[in-house]
Amino acid sequence: MVSNILFILLLFVGTVVLLTLQKPLFLLWYAELASEAEVAELWGVVSHGISLDATMAGYICAIPILLTLLCLWLPSIWWLKLQRWWCIAAAVILAVTFSVNLGLYEFWGFPLDGSVFQYLATPKEAMASVTLSQFCIQSLVAVVYGALLIVMYNAVLKIFKVQVAGRWGRKVVYTLLLLLIAGVDFLAIRGGTTTAVANVSKAYFSDKTILNHAAVNPTFSLLSSISDGENLDRYNYYSTEQCAAQMATIMAENDAEPTENLLTQSRPNIVLILAESFGRTTTDCTVGGQAVAPNLQRLKGEGVWFENMIASSFRTDRGVLATLSGFCSQPTMSIMKEPQRASHLPSIARSLRREGYRTSYIHGGDLNFTNMASYLYATGFDKLVAYKDLHFDAPTSKWGYADDVLADYFTGHIKEQSEQSAPYFAVWQTLSSHEPFDVPTAVFEDKMLSSMHFADSCIGRVVESLRQSEEWDNTLIIIVADHAYPYPYGISASAVERHRIPMLWLGGALKGQKRVDSYCSQSDFAATLLAQLGIAHSDFLLSRDIFAPNPYKFGYYTFNNGFGVVDATGSTIYDCTTESVILEGSAEQELVGKTMLQSTYNIIKQL
Repeated sequence: MVSNILFILLLFVGTVVLLTLQKPLFLLWYAELASEAEVAELWGVVSHGISLDATMAGYICAIPILLTLLCLWLPSIWWLKLQRWWCIAAAVILAVTFSVNLGLYEFWGFPLDGSVFQYLATPKEAMASVTLSQFCIQSLVAVVYGALLIVMYNAVLKIFKVQVAGRWGRKVVYTLLLLLIAGVDFLAIRGGTTTAVANVSKAYFSDKTILNHAAVNPTFSLLSSISDGENLDRYNYYSTEQCAAQMATIMAENDAEPTENLLTQSRPNIVLILAESFGRTTTDCTVGGQAVAPNLQRLKGEGVWFENMIASSFRTDRGVLATLSGFCSQPTMSIMKEPQRASHLPSIARSLRREGYRTSYIHGGDLNFTNMASYLYATGFDKLVAYKDLHFDAPTSKWGYADDVLADYFTGHIKEQSEQSAPYFAVWQTLSSHEPFDVPTAVFEDKMLSSMHFADSCIGRVVESLRQSEEWDNTLIIIVADHAYPYPYGISASAVERHRIPMLWLGGALKGQKRVDSYCSQSDFAATLLAQLGIAHSDFLLSRDIFAPNPYKFGYYTFNNGFGVVDATGSTIYDCTTESVILEGSAEQELVGKTMLQSTYNIIKQL
């Protein structure tokens, strides 16, 4: 039995060592992002992350401890076989999560968590963002690291013996010893003897986000986010009464008449273009003197330009819902993926349909991705057109038809709508500026910037086609991004600039040109549009009319796992994992952010 106890100890230590190895490999993979770190900080990644590594090793050793105990009283060859299969399963899980985290971090900017499963319901679309080279590289990483784990586990398993301890006295002694080891293992799983149990925040130690994320064990991050579920009482900063009172102040005068009427008529046709990944850091960019989004830059001077619009989140499903339902995004969940709740949200489409509008939504990809079709139908869209409904003699990307094909289709669709007497609300969600950025033209060396340039040209084509139509004078065109893109590469997921997006109103239904400098959120679009149309929007509880008299103008966004509030004085960024301020602006900003976050979840609980 001494050998079996040694087996457990070596299994634990070996697992911790190989889990710790992930950290320098992660830092090497993202060496550019970590280049400003000092040697002491790099060591801090290992020293602060080892607690979560020990927790994972504790979980992995729990079953072998049980099997060793059974072997003591009920010797069987099956215990060895089960030990081997358990070790292989552990190696596969650890290797896959390490590899996936290594690959996704470039795009997500945060450690692997349960949100990855939300996108696996439609694996074809989920894989569309992955190039063949990326898939091969990450697969190779998983195989090599998994093989290393299996070699270690096989070496340790050679020590394990299926044997009887002898007399009852010896069995009892070894049983007590194993129970003691089990108790120590439980402490490792728990994260020590302190009040705080093992959690992701234990790995956080630096003001450099990349170092904190490198310290986090990705398997633990994934499993803990799953086990946590969607705790809707997670963000309770204030009493119910206090939160409601603060929210009333934030929303004060939201139902008052707008301070400015932008429209020439009360019921114009409305064309909404949701531009995929159009962040301001890309659309404002120039390369060698050439604008990445020349059409958007040109059109800014012709309509109403919102200079300080802040995206609600970092994913399409959340951005679409924030735009159409005026509902703030959440750090770690997506309401769109919960149809029963999403169906009860207010929506621009539903409000407009009550006013006699015909409503349609056009997309060249799959609207079943992230339950989007369910949400759109449930919230007021009469007609959805997606990839499965389109049969063009044209090449497709991994996501579907390119924006140039859809631009022509969407223009034709609008002309058909114009032939009918009732006003229409038509939405086009673009897709060509999504990873892997497969577009027919390569204007820049950077594929992402080329895709943005291509999408911009397609949007410009739609605007100019409508300008030439007879319905121009009766039409309001709105261009707004679903979310931004992490550019410049390596920009923090929590940074304000990561969430700045363009919003532009155009068309003959506008009175004139204007620049709006007030800070606002993507979720504010719904109330703002409906207020301009003279349509009640009191059911949009988290959406503020940008032109309401309320003097406090701010932008609010969430990231995983935190929120940001920005106004004319600066910004506050709050990390909900560590419950600490990352960037300190003002006490008012922190209060507003916490109130918005808590109110969001209070509403979700009632849906």
